[in-house]
Amino acid sequence: MEHSNFLRAEIVIKPSQGWVPLKLGELWQYRELLVFLVWRDTKVRYKQASLGVAWAVIQPLMTMVIFSVIFGELAKLPSENIPYPLFSYAALLPWQLFSGALTRSGSSLVGNATLLTKVYFPRLIIPLSATIGGLVDFSISFLVLLGLMLFYGMAPTWAILWLPLLVVFTLVTALSVGLWLSALNVEYRDVQHIIPFIIQAWMYASPVAYSAELIPSGPWRFVYGLNPVAGIIQSFRWALLGASPPGELMLVSVGMVMILLVAGLYYFRRMEKVFADVV
Repeated sequence: MEHSNFLRAEIVIKPSQGWVPLKLGELWQYRELLVFLVWRDTKVRYKQASLGVAWAVIQPLMTMVIFSVIFGELAKLPSENIPYPLFSYAALLPWQLFSGALTRSGSSLVGNATLLTKVYFPRLIIPLSATIGGLVDFSISFLVLLGLMLFYGMAPTWAILWLPLLVVFTLVTALSVGLWLSALNVEYRDVQHIIPFIIQAWMYASPVAYSAELIPSGPWRFVYGLNPVAGIIQSFRWALLGASPPGELMLVSVGMVMILLVAGLYYFRRMEKVFADVV
């Protein structure tokens, strides 16, 4: 009887020591898992909701109405010669995309504790999938914005070609912060209670209800640009409604996000070795 020899490849997984390489190429190898997690999270989010995807429209619309009454009619805040309901809704689109992605990614590791302890895969996939999942809500809300633009007789300009890039940058911004929060939340569960407060305070610090043009140019505008959402919102209004271009505000925001993202990736990778034990 002939015996066949088989070569066996063994993969040994060891905890990392110190600062480790990011190994972003693994994300492509596990891309099917990423797609599955995005689909699963989206399906679960609407499965038990009686109104289903209608919540993606109701929430920004109701917020727009409240803002229009308080800040548009009563406070008379300037809206760069744009109808205030349209002005506020165009800001609520990126804000809801950012805040929703940040909320989900910040608590994503703890929410997938059973998955973390059973099988190996790049842990970065979990906060990444939680971040991408908000694109469904954004797409639905964007259709409402197009209807509002038609109602007010405003046609988009050539700047709308920047919109896909702005959407990606919004998700990258949420991920850059979500990496820190998700890793910290594994060790310190108080973080999940702090996230709603962070988002609420962040909204008031961002030009959602008011125009970024109220911030004077110079040092204060540079400081304001350190809030990356400020550049994002002003860029959305410029691309969709022809508002004032973001200029230096967006440049500062891009630099801030790149710093947060790179530092967040390395911190996340450094903390990966304790996720399964602590979570």
